[in-house]
Amino acid sequence: MRTDGLPAYLELRGYPHERVVLRGQADPLPRVHRVASLLKRWLLGTHQGAVSGEQLDYYLDEFTFRFNRRASASRGKLFYRLAQQAVVVDPHPLEKIRQTTTD
Repeated sequence: MRTDGLPAYLELRGYPHERVVLRGQADPLPRVHRVASLLKRWLLGTHQGAVSGEQLDYYLDEFTFRFNRRASASRGKLFYRLAQQAVVVDPHPLEKIRQTTTD
């Protein structure tokens, strides 16, 4: 695993670990860092840090849905498309969602 110089990564155990500290150099993965930063900000802002690990896949699906449509020329259709999907897809009762996350 290769990480930047963030001290929090020092606690990772059981993986080969190489720290790469970039001082004054260009960031080799600027888009990856930008997306990770946006995801963290979205989780903290929208969900105020109350994110369940069991439901993480659903949070990531929603983030991906919004991220992929962030520059859409027809953002006004976002709610319309979401409503279309809700009508087409079978309902998923909460108990069924909970069962699939614990299995």
